[in-house]
Order: sequence, then C-alpha cells, then structure tokens
Amino acid sequence: MQTNTPPRSMRSTIRLTRRGRIALIAAGAVVAGTAVAVPLLTQDDEEDARPTSLVIPEGRRAAQIYEAVDKALALPSGTTGKSLAKARLKLPADAEGNPEGYLFPATYPLDDSTTPEKLLTAMVDTANREFNGAPVAAGAERNAMNVYQAVTIASIVQAEAATEADMGKVARVIFNRLERGMPLQMDSTINYALNRSTLNTTEDDTKVDSPYNSYQRMGLPPTPIANPGEAAMRAAISPTPGDWLYFVTVEPGDTRFTADYREHQRNVAEFDKNHRATGSASPRTAPATP
Repeated sequence: MQTNTPPRSMRSTIRLTRRGRIALIAAGAVVAGTAVAVPLLTQDDEEDARPTSLVIPEGRRAAQIYEAVDKALALPSGTTGKSLAKARLKLPADAEGNPEGYLFPATYPLDDSTTPEKLLTAMVDTANREFNGAPVAAGAERNAMNVYQAVTIASIVQAEAATEADMGKVARVIFNRLERGMPLQMDSTINYALNRSTLNTTEDDTKVDSPYNSYQRMGLPPTPIANPGEAAMRAAISPTPGDWLYFVTVEPGDTRFTADYREHQRNVAEFDKNHRATGSASPRTAPATP
C-alpha cells in the first residue's frame, strides 16, 4: 500500500492510502497478519513423498523463504536462517550480508544432497546472473542508481502493484516522489518493519520506529523488502513515462494513477464507497479535506 503526501499546505492533516493488493488477497497469495507464504512446495503425487522441487514465488520475504526451505528439507524451524554464515553468499557490498532481495524467485530442484546452504547459494547465484547482466546494470545507471537500489525499488513495486500491468506505473510513482523530495509513504515498507502482510495500516503503525518506515524516513528503505521477480525488475529500470504521484486500487482490476491530489481524493472516496457497499473493512479511513 502507499500513502500519498498531499501538497505542502495540506500535509499536516491529510494522509491517503493506495489500500493494498485486494485481488491477490482474495486469491490467497498473501496471508494477512502473518509471515506465512502460500504453499511453496511442489510435491509428488504420493501424499508422503519427499518434495522434488521448491517453488519460490515472486515477492516472498527472506524469512518466508527460510521457513519454506526448512519445511522442504524436513529441518527444525530456524535451521536455514542460522546457515547464512556458512553459505558464504556472494552478495553486493551494500547488502551487508543480508540476502533480502537476492533470493531469486524460481523453481529449485531438491535431492538427498540438498542443504540449506546449497539452496541459498543457488538463489543468490541466480539473482546475480539476472541482476548483474547488461540490461539491468545499464537500466540502473540510466536512472542514476546502482543495481542494489534498483532491486530495492523492484521489491516495493512487487509488493505494491496490483497487477503486472501496473508495475511500470508504480515504479514511476516511486521515482517521481524521490525526485521531488517526497517521502515514499508505502504501506508495504511498514508491513515489512512489522513483519506482517495486511491491508490494515493504522495511524500508530505509521509512527513505528524503524528504518523501513517510509512515512518518517526519506528515500529508499535500507534494503529490499522482498525478493522481486523479472517483471518487477524490468519496471524498476524502465518505469512507464508519466507524472503520477498517487495511486489507489478502487476495486480489483481498477488501479488509478494521478498527479492531481484532489483527483486522488475522489478516487479514494470511491474506494471507500465500494468497500462500504460490500461490507468489507477499510484499511484506513480517509481524512476529510481541511
């Protein structure tokens, strides 16, 4: 989700939000209030057969992936997370040993010799091949950033965009807000700080003391907030041209982008109307115009 900074004269009283990935929530791709991903294992037909592959979907966090590896290899919970030091992962210097963003979403084979270290190494090696090639490196340089920053933007795009078609526009909103010195105010970064996935971001949540609080901290978060896929990465290095600063998913399949704050207010009001009609809870009540 993204909360949008109004014109400077209104900032003291108004905050509005994009309000989340409703269609994906309905489909079960995100479990609200937990850090548990959808089933990540590809099993054989036999009920008790050992899985032969591990599927990492786009947008999963490192903690979710560690849990999935533990389950796939029938290891005690926490084993994979503790294996990071032994894995000696080839991460960029900016990552400071944190593989978030570099556990590339793909399908990884499993056999009797598979260990957490081998799986994590395969994920990071795949990410390095994908991210360090000419297209991504050139795209990052074209946008005056390094590859690690591009991965960070891609991770936010992955979390915020309701559809793949919206990814380029969400990336453009991020760039436009950064260029204007506006805080990103992305609810996805708040969720990361609080280790959850939910549509319901409260006023208190936005005050959390965390470097990932993009309401209170300027610029990008210190690390990626998830592990993005190829489409999100393409969006991060080639954002769709536009002047948008705000976006809101009015209903599934209808995300509206605008540079006009008052138009955005009207879009959010329509979102509220739709949710009142369906009886579903609104992630945050939009404040009234001052």
